[in-house]
Amino acid sequence: MSLVPCTPSIVPGARANTQEPIANDGFLPAIDPDDVRASMRVPDSFDPRRVRASCIGAMLRLAPDLEAWIAEKKAAGYATLEAVPASRLDGKSRLVLLYERAVACHAKAELIERHRDVDQAGGGQRDAAAVDQTPGELRRDAHHALRQILERTPTTVELI
Repeated sequence: MSLVPCTPSIVPGARANTQEPIANDGFLPAIDPDDVRASMRVPDSFDPRRVRASCIGAMLRLAPDLEAWIAEKKAAGYATLEAVPASRLDGKSRLVLLYERAVACHAKAELIERHRDVDQAGGGQRDAAAVDQTPGELRRDAHHALRQILERTPTTVELI
């Protein structure tokens, strides 16, 4: 009987939680980059430091848009986003879920823009837009989540 060498599996094993959550300002919740990776289907080919940096960038991007709203809620006596009255879904505040969604969408949009070549397969050269959401669609989803937190309609229209 001869031994036939087996090639190693090309399917990566399950990724263990490798990163600490990103602490926020105390009012807004911490963001776990591993949760963002899982919920937004970010491939393991992205370095964990890059995913973390994109999450921080998304948090920084959202902060100015929420600043006045947060000040209003703090003045009303709410210490955290979780404490602001809102319906619950899957045991979590709707507002927290919306904030996490906005961060995740902005983070993935940045990852896609910075690493367009990752979605291109050898001979197929698939178009990134045909494979997954585009950065524009992700930013739209983040904008809608933000507008829901602020209790505003998703679109702003001005008369000229």
